[in-house]
Amino acid sequence: MATRRDAATNLGALIRARQAAPPPRAAPPRIDTAQTMNNDALILQDPTQGGAKAAQLILLLHGVGSNAQSMTDLGRAYARVFPSAMVVALNAPEPFMPGSPVQFAGRQWFSIHEVTEDNRPARVAAALPQLEALVRDWQQRSGVDAGGTALVGFSQGAIMALAAAMQPEPVTARTIAIAGRFATLPEAAPHENCTIHLLHGKTDAVMPYRHAIEGALRLKEFGADFTADVLPFVGHELHPDLVELAVEKLEKHIPARLWLKPGEGNDVGEDDPTR
Repeated sequence: MATRRDAATNLGALIRARQAAPPPRAAPPRIDTAQTMNNDALILQDPTQGGAKAAQLILLLHGVGSNAQSMTDLGRAYARVFPSAMVVALNAPEPFMPGSPVQFAGRQWFSIHEVTEDNRPARVAAALPQLEALVRDWQQRSGVDAGGTALVGFSQGAIMALAAAMQPEPVTARTIAIAGRFATLPEAAPHENCTIHLLHGKTDAVMPYRHAIEGALRLKEFGADFTADVLPFVGHELHPDLVELAVEKLEKHIPARLWLKPGEGNDVGEDDPTR
């Protein structure tokens, strides 16, 4: 029987496969997350606690109305594959729906109260400096620079991750947006050292998958290093298939900057009559 992954609608016409089989990896040490939770973040793996140096920094950004703990399964999946990485789920700085008569335990990166297509970009831009400051703080704690940092966001967290990726000097080299979108479609290419992965469920009724397609088409126009995958029968959720794919992108995708010569890759998505 075909699985969701077997039937995945991958925008392969837009993307040249850049994958290589990774070496076997050791299992990470067991971490008691209850001892590593604070108001700002949930540390799911910290190799520096044992005196080791972190090789990567993987920061997870939750969706609106949720919190860092909602990213636990995804973070543990990354920890299994990257035992030398510091893996941290961040809490958004704002309480969800402040001033509401109903008390919410969740957080938000920016307010969705009366949010529209017109005012969303300004709200994202206003929230971005605080996120970038959080990223730089964790980079300092971990000893990992932007080149070894990955931002992985879900829903509103994905919106923020994509906004960070499109800055002239991004704080991260790898961005994975799950069930998210660009607040506004890019008007210029992302930084040459930035790789973007767009992952979406085709039955997502909260953030329709057309946003992933529109974003992919715009990134293709600029010759950006990106991948885009749409999985059928998956809604607005951190579905196990999306979690698996998100981990696979960091594990197997080789960024174009590491192996393409200047000028190569301009034909990504074009048919080659010699093949």
